[in-house]
Amino acid sequence: MRPSGRPVNQMRKVSFERNFSKHAEGSCLVKFGDTHVLCTASLEEKTPPWLRNTGKGWVTAEYGMLPRATGDRMKREATSGKQGGRTLEIQRLIGRSLRAVVDLEALGEKQITIDCDVIQADGGTRTASITGGWIALHDCLKWMETRSMIKLDKVLKGHVAAISCGIFANQPVIDLDYLEDSAAETDANFVMTGAGGIVEVQGTAEGKPFSREEFLQLLTLAEAGTQELVAMQKAAIGA
Repeated sequence: MRPSGRPVNQMRKVSFERNFSKHAEGSCLVKFGDTHVLCTASLEEKTPPWLRNTGKGWVTAEYGMLPRATGDRMKREATSGKQGGRTLEIQRLIGRSLRAVVDLEALGEKQITIDCDVIQADGGTRTASITGGWIALHDCLKWMETRSMIKLDKVLKGHVAAISCGIFANQPVIDLDYLEDSAAETDANFVMTGAGGIVEVQGTAEGKPFSREEFLQLLTLAEAGTQELVAMQKAAIGA
């Protein structure tokens, strides 16, 4: 039995609140159960130096957790003068995931930064950030389209969503909360497109190695979960 009482293939309640931030070109407050992440998309009329005069734009991400996003207060990384390795790894994952569905040439020489700030953490912050980040990115691109800066359907090639799956109490389960994640025998994150393409898979055995059969069971759960999330994204944007 899962601590939450959910069936093995049931995700937590997911919700998207668009236009959460007044000033950002695109924003979304995403909730995966008790994990809440504010995703904002900011447009800049410039690209990184290494992309200048190439005709290509860039989509990148930054990620952080507020001091009381968890049970104990964490120090802000700014006070230590550098970001931790986990933070860097997660924000690079978010950026890669979103770029997988963006035509950077059609975007032109502009940069969109997706800031993902974890307000409350209960497992799955990176998967929530990717899934909610897509909505913030979509709304930023829609904002640009209304100002004749781009054609949305030329820049945004599809949906991308992410979900965690793992082996908990000897059974494959989807969308691990903190209690499951902290005790899982195997923990994996799947990033997939709306068309079913795999963008990235991160999987780790915390105890004994997992088998090929177990991996395929996790993949099956992830495929169904990401398609459910994509359907929610479409409903949120009115597609």
